[in-house]
Amino acid sequence: MTTIGEAAAASGVPAKTIRYYEAIGLLLPAPRSAGGYRAYSEADIATLSFIGRARGLGFSIADLRHLLALWRDSSRTSREVKDIVAAQIARIDGKIHELASMRRALADLARRCHGDARPDCPILAEFAAPRRGRAVIAAAPHPPPRAEGQDEARRGARRAAAAPRDGRPAMPVR
Repeated sequence: MTTIGEAAAASGVPAKTIRYYEAIGLLLPAPRSAGGYRAYSEADIATLSFIGRARGLGFSIADLRHLLALWRDSSRTSREVKDIVAAQIARIDGKIHELASMRRALADLARRCHGDARPDCPILAEFAAPRRGRAVIAAAPHPPPRAEGQDEARRGARRAAAAPRDGRPAMPVR
């Protein structure tokens, strides 16, 4: 029998998570030693390792319950296990599609932003715009590229226009 710390180290599942799995019935509560400490068996550690690997692959608690039941049932069919895994693959594919869509939207915003000293920012403008359906931002046309030095010339002209006419230094323009 091992302590919760040893079981955590052996299985790769944190002690706090082990207590949580016991509380929700995913793992049977460990018997207590004479000193009141949880005492885990090799079978408990194997179960925790199983749970840890499955959770690492994104399976839900409900899926884990089903997978554990199948793991313990020698009359199971591998088809049942494969169906659960296929459903998880489909969920992951959906997440990948959603993340790819988010990435495209962010890449589009990054391309539209000049990333220079100017205060105008198409990224912030898009975030502040009224919502148009889904949270993923539709691609918009890109502004034309600026000629090299054009930004500096424009800033210099703004500074000159903002300079007071009484000889005092101009306030910095941002």
